[in-house]
Amino acid sequence: MISVFSPENFKTIPWKNGKGETIELAINDGGTLDDFTWRLSMASVVEDGVFSDFSGYQRNLILIEGNGISLQHDHNKIDKLSNLLEIANFDGACRTVGNLHAGAITDFNIMTHQEKCRVKVETYNESKIIELKSADLCFVYSLAGEFQLLSSHQAPQTISTGHLLKLSHPQENKLSIEGRQLIVIYFHLQA
Repeated sequence: MISVFSPENFKTIPWKNGKGETIELAINDGGTLDDFTWRLSMASVVEDGVFSDFSGYQRNLILIEGNGISLQHDHNKIDKLSNLLEIANFDGACRTVGNLHAGAITDFNIMTHQEKCRVKVETYNESKIIELKSADLCFVYSLAGEFQLLSSHQAPQTISTGHLLKLSHPQENKLSIEGRQLIVIYFHLQA
């Protein structure tokens, strides 16, 4: 099954800590901010500060705009995101403090329930054809405008700028994508 989420379908919701807002691109059916299996969102970070507590969830945070951010987790491990599409992976229960390098940034957030979902996140800067891997669900988002969904069974489908592509079991249908500055997310749901 192929679905495309347009920006008109995205929801703006406040952060759990009340310090900003998130644009929620997609969440599992029936999911809420306090109880979900997987969730995709984007947020602007305009000042240094502590991230919301998401105990029980794994977080993947991708820099998609700005000059970078350092994330310090539980006063020890530090992830430095300086280049577009760099990823930090961390436990949502960590006390994470974000320190901006030089002005505001925008990040792309992938959150998954640690007992209900495994995730693999890949990013691609250069334009190329990517054969999609096995997964229960796959999402694709481009920072650089439109991209193509390729299939041996039908003509290429263009996904517009700012839209999110959702695919069920992409490898079974031998699907590929072509574009640049892509974020590809594979979800494996636990039984």
